[in-house]
Amino acid sequence: MLTRRALIASALAAPAAAQVDLGFADNGLRPSTRAFPQKGEMILQRSSPPLLETPISVFDVHDFTPNDHFFVRWHYPFPTEIDPAKHRLRVGGHVGKPLSLSLADLAKLPRVAIAAVNQCAGNGRGLFAPRMAGAQWGNGAMGNALWEGVRLKDVLALAGVKAGAVAVRCGGLDAPVVETAPDYEKSLPLDHALSDDVLIAWGMNGTALPLLNGFPLRLVVPGWYSTYWVKMLDSITVLDTADAGFWMAKAYLQPANALADIAPGGPAGPRAPVSVMRPRAIITNIADGAKLPPRSFTPVQGVALGGDHGVNTVELSADGGRNWVPAQLGPDHGRYSFRRFRGALALGPGKQIILARATNAAGVSQPLNQNWNPSGYNRAGVDPVRVEIG
Repeated sequence: MLTRRALIASALAAPAAAQVDLGFADNGLRPSTRAFPQKGEMILQRSSPPLLETPISVFDVHDFTPNDHFFVRWHYPFPTEIDPAKHRLRVGGHVGKPLSLSLADLAKLPRVAIAAVNQCAGNGRGLFAPRMAGAQWGNGAMGNALWEGVRLKDVLALAGVKAGAVAVRCGGLDAPVVETAPDYEKSLPLDHALSDDVLIAWGMNGTALPLLNGFPLRLVVPGWYSTYWVKMLDSITVLDTADAGFWMAKAYLQPANALADIAPGGPAGPRAPVSVMRPRAIITNIADGAKLPPRSFTPVQGVALGGDHGVNTVELSADGGRNWVPAQLGPDHGRYSFRRFRGALALGPGKQIILARATNAAGVSQPLNQNWNPSGYNRAGVDPVRVEIG
């Protein structure tokens, strides 16, 4: 675990506040920074509360995203001083025995580890056309890690969930700067909260969670978007009614259809909370707009995720999706993890478009056409990579 002194020193090294989200410049470039504690060079979306994006080049090298390049997304300011010895996780609500657990108490429970992709619901928002308000992420608002901790269900068992419970609400130490603003709290349906794969994690890729990624505890909800992965976790409340709080009832809502898709400018229609991620394949070794030398075969590689099921196949195309060739998949680290892929395409001279699509073990594939919604959530379609050969 990080020491209190190290945490304070790291927090004081953070850059001055910049409240405005930064987007793409006219030339497609975005500012980068090395100014944040425990982080290497990151794409800067906002300084305070910090939004930092992982460069795509990082995914080209690592199956597991290094902690110092793992993306960061906060809604509210968070404490700059945390003494792990004094931190307590409060468990209450519709339970038989309210609890106040230290990190040492949690460590007595069975320890588990799971590989899982943590992805912002707005990942890729800056690539939608037409654009919408919000953080203008490229495809780097995600990362893959090996998370270590204890099962949420084991903690709930200590408290004794009462009959009639329907949901589990989690909150953290981050807090709004305006008293009337709602605390950031997210809920899981009870049956999902009691599944084997939802963790309360203190470890990330073999070390303690970095401060910016939720030290000392965070929720890990594999297969679901990171809005549910509450950071600096300090409260768990079992509910006997549906969560009507702002962050469940009014925020992070998308069109209630499989692709979260509506026509730009069209009626929003029914909406539902974002939850399960869709499969995606991201090409990592070739940037959009790259100029490449002619060769018999152009190597193409990247990472894919399957959402709440494992990656089954990744296919490549150079003719607009009329024909596809299978890519070779790398090691399987589990159903929720990145899966690396590699392949090659014969590309003629001139301008070409490379496509990569993933299909998960449940048979769900990326559509060729990109979805759209006014919040920029759940980007689902294939991202074309335009290149020029010659």
